[in-house]
Amino acid sequence: MKIGIVGLGLIGGSLAKALKARTEHEVLGADAVYSTLCQAKLAGAIDGELLPEQLGECDFVILATYPKATVDYITQHAAKFNPQGIVMDCGGTKRVVCQAVYPLAQAHGFTFVGAHPMAGMAASGFSNARETLFVKAPMILTPYPGTDIRVLERVQQLCFQMGFTRTPAISPEEHDRMIAYTSQMAHVVSSAYIQNPLALAHKGYSAGSFRDLTRVARLNADMWTELFMENADPLTEQLDVLLEKLTAYRAAIHDRDEAALHALLEAGTACKLAAEEKEKSR
Repeated sequence: MKIGIVGLGLIGGSLAKALKARTEHEVLGADAVYSTLCQAKLAGAIDGELLPEQLGECDFVILATYPKATVDYITQHAAKFNPQGIVMDCGGTKRVVCQAVYPLAQAHGFTFVGAHPMAGMAASGFSNARETLFVKAPMILTPYPGTDIRVLERVQQLCFQMGFTRTPAISPEEHDRMIAYTSQMAHVVSSAYIQNPLALAHKGYSAGSFRDLTRVARLNADMWTELFMENADPLTEQLDVLLEKLTAYRAAIHDRDEAALHALLEAGTACKLAAEEKEKSR
């Protein structure tokens, strides 16, 4: 197959490397930064440059760019995609992309499947891309209702070839609601937590909890600002839940209410254990 990847940063670069390392597919790449494209060529992650006029030759086109940039690219090139091909994105929010692209796909005859790889790292850019990034990771899919099962099977097969082990399919709305809790809120909390003067003097005072809680505080502000704004309502709802819980903890500690605090801590432990058991059962 011929696969085009638009955006060769951490995610797109890792997709390209995984495909070249694990398959015989021809991989073409495009990136807004020409030096990144050259770097990908030299690294053997792509076979050549993906030009707009080649989109119709691709069996798959994967967009690994920010959601707004994905929408802009597909809108600009909608008439060029292969009607028998599949277009996917890898954005961290799904409603803004899917709502804009589904009508374009229907109008121009190509198939679009929203996707979100559940893998990453604090560092960004092609220089940090690695072909093992997606090994044993899930790839969440948000296909349009009624998408041909044969299309989904093709997508699943490609994902498995890249190292993904699960491809759960959910709606864009459900995706954004869950991601607001599992990913976006964690980044907000980590970013807020590190902005304490005591952070500069933490050395020697933590056995690992400080490191764990601040791991995702070093982030790409441009990307996460866009993602947070696109998912503002679900993220605000989850932050309200967290603030309610934090208020309860603060009240129990401030009021020296040992029983209330103990109950809150026990409830937290029970929730953690339940979540771990749920994960094991998958």
